[in-house]
Amino acid sequence: MKSCVAAALLGASIAAGAASLAAPTYAPVVAGHPLAFPGDYGSHPEFRTEWWYVTGWLRTNRGESLGFQITFFRTKPAIDESNPSAFTPRQLLVAHCAISDPKRGRLWQDQRIRRAGMGLAEAAGADTDVWLDRWSLQRDATRYIAKVDAEDFSFDLTLAETQPMLLNGDSGVSRKGADAEAASYYYSLPHLKVTGRISRLGVADTVGGEAWLDHEWSSEYLDEQAVGWDWIGLNFDDGAALMAFRIRGAHGEQRWAGGTFRSADGTVQILRPDDIVFHPGRRWVSPQTGIAYPVQWSVLAGNRQLDLEPLLDDQENDTRLTTGAIYWEGAVQAYEQNRPVGRGYLELTGYGERLRLR
Repeated sequence: MKSCVAAALLGASIAAGAASLAAPTYAPVVAGHPLAFPGDYGSHPEFRTEWWYVTGWLRTNRGESLGFQITFFRTKPAIDESNPSAFTPRQLLVAHCAISDPKRGRLWQDQRIRRAGMGLAEAAGADTDVWLDRWSLQRDATRYIAKVDAEDFSFDLTLAETQPMLLNGDSGVSRKGADAEAASYYYSLPHLKVTGRISRLGVADTVGGEAWLDHEWSSEYLDEQAVGWDWIGLNFDDGAALMAFRIRGAHGEQRWAGGTFRSADGTVQILRPDDIVFHPGRRWVSPQTGIAYPVQWSVLAGNRQLDLEPLLDDQENDTRLTTGAIYWEGAVQAYEQNRPVGRGYLELTGYGERLRLR
């Protein structure tokens, strides 16, 4: 479902100095169009936006619980495509990364933005191989390699597939509103087994854990009345997996919703708007931005009633230098009838101001 790259469609284009002289052509999401692999692991530069989004929980050799996020966004700016200049930013790449650290009480976070090409950044079309400076995400058969060398921290992680791909929506076409145009191509890889190393201020730890990968691309994401969304991706302890989201209107009302639940035995249930209810609980006010986020939730997804508790409250991502957006993206523990049943990530967008996609 992810993410606030939406704002980059305008903000990153301006940052790159691009002038919107002629409207570009964007490819549509077409219902019934089957995904094909390995090609659809790679980039889709004819679409307006795309992201590869990895989130997960880690445990260090010293017994610390941490959350982590690494995201690569690709966007096709609204520029004059007839411009012959080699410096024209026909594709932009943005990367965000973060470590949720309870001992620190907030995120370690960093961000980057570059135009594609010229040895600065690339997103390959044949398979997942996206990089920006010394940050990268590559697929190698049934595993992914994620590397980040940020200002105050770094990580080098291997994420191995343990379960089949999860196609979201109608065979990978995920509706985001009542209009058929508001949709994306979307698949997930839950229960990735994570091994590797992280470093914070030069202090290294070996880590292990579980992660979730989303890959999504679209040209028309939200309708004009939508202000943001709430999203969860949960890995259950019994091997089940849940993705669920809702699109919010200006007064917090649910304009659309959807999700995918795969039970421990492999049975897949596609969740429709009437199957999803998000109830916000306790709110936390960011001391940095003054934005109030509901960081505790009760979520009804099909016949599962789940309560979500954050690993820590301050998991706000300030990405104004790259996408112009501020959002909450954090590690959460899932409970069912007061019993811990899984872990995952929660994303909250559009709480400070409306998320603008154009």
